[in-house]
Amino acid sequence: MKRLITLTVNDQEYQLEVPAYRLLVDVLREDLELTGTKEGCGIGVCGACTVLLDGKLVSSCLTLAAKADGSRITTIEGLGKNGALHPLQRSFIEHGGFQCGFCTPGQIITAKALLDINHNPTEEEVKEWMSGNLCRCTGYYKILESILAVARA
Repeated sequence: MKRLITLTVNDQEYQLEVPAYRLLVDVLREDLELTGTKEGCGIGVCGACTVLLDGKLVSSCLTLAAKADGSRITTIEGLGKNGALHPLQRSFIEHGGFQCGFCTPGQIITAKALLDINHNPTEEEVKEWMSGNLCRCTGYYKILESILAVARA
């Protein structure tokens, strides 16, 4: 059985018919073609699928699209404005906060949520906040450096 839902994704409204079991990550990637959000584990532990749902961090691989009906969603594609990168996106590039890039969208969305509530976190606060986002390539130092550079700017 399908359900008509309305989502505002990156400030653009969409109406979609989705089956009750359809996951938000699949709607974003397949229906809306916003492929920045990745599905790494499918069980909500890696952070690659992290998006903001009404300003709160969620694992889109665990969130039913129907549950997001009426919500505002921000993905990595929605951070930059008017063709300019978001400061976190720019900082990850400048400080080498990624290698393969698979986890980077989730890392940046998570970091944005932190900086939205704590404009000047300590290194320990950043480490704690980011602990739900796994990276198999970087060793985390460059990710931490990228986030702290924006916080200190």
